[in-house]
Amino acid sequence: MKITVSTLVEGPMHEVWRAYTTPDDIKAWNAASPDWHTTASTVDLRPGGLFSSRMEAKDGSLGFDFAGQYTHIVHHERIEYTFGERAALVRFAEQGPGVLVTVTFDGEPTHSEEQQRTGWQAILDSFARHVKGKLASQ
Repeated sequence: MKITVSTLVEGPMHEVWRAYTTPDDIKAWNAASPDWHTTASTVDLRPGGLFSSRMEAKDGSLGFDFAGQYTHIVHHERIEYTFGERAALVRFAEQGPGVLVTVTFDGEPTHSEEQQRTGWQAILDSFARHVKGKLASQ
């Protein structure tokens, strides 16, 4: 099952791309809800390069590593990666004054399609808010 989520991010492509691929930025936006956060992130953005984000409940009750390997990169256009036996594609497309970011990923059998879509959409929406806030503070 393939699941797709997307959001329009206000900002120029170079800023959107940078915020999506920089560990310090990832730690700031990579959470589906306010009670979770990303405590560590690594990025080796090249085919064969590895990535990892440590996601934890703020109360310390749960945590996991979201990790994988990049398989294909087209600068300012697409990022493809695998995580476990699953794969994902992130597309970046300029649209008006912003960038449409679309993520398509292989679903998993443990959670419903709606739960997965909701969680990934929340993270993507957090990303859009992060970029907007960062640009507003510059």
